[in-house]
Amino acid sequence: MISRVAYRAAAAPSLVARRGFQTTRAQLSSPYHYPEGPRSNLPFDPLKKGFAFKYWGFMATGFGLPFGLAVWQTKKNKP
Repeated sequence: MISRVAYRAAAAPSLVARRGFQTTRAQLSSPYHYPEGPRSNLPFDPLKKGFAFKYWGFMATGFGLPFGLAVWQTKKNKP
C-alpha cells in the first residue's frame, strides 16, 4: 500500500508533463478580457494622492455604521 502511494507521488510530475497543457493569449478585443498586471483588477487606484484617507474613511464608515444605527434605534424608542 505504501509503495503504491510512493509510486504515484513519484510518477505525478511525468503524468502532468505528458498531458500537454496549452494556453492562449488574452484577447483584449473581447469584452470579457481585461488588461493584466498588478493593480489592474482593482476598482480604485491605490497610487493616487489621498488614497489612504479614502480607504480608511470607507473602512471606518462600514465598521461604525451598524453600531451607530443600533445606538440611534435604541435611543429613538426610549420614552
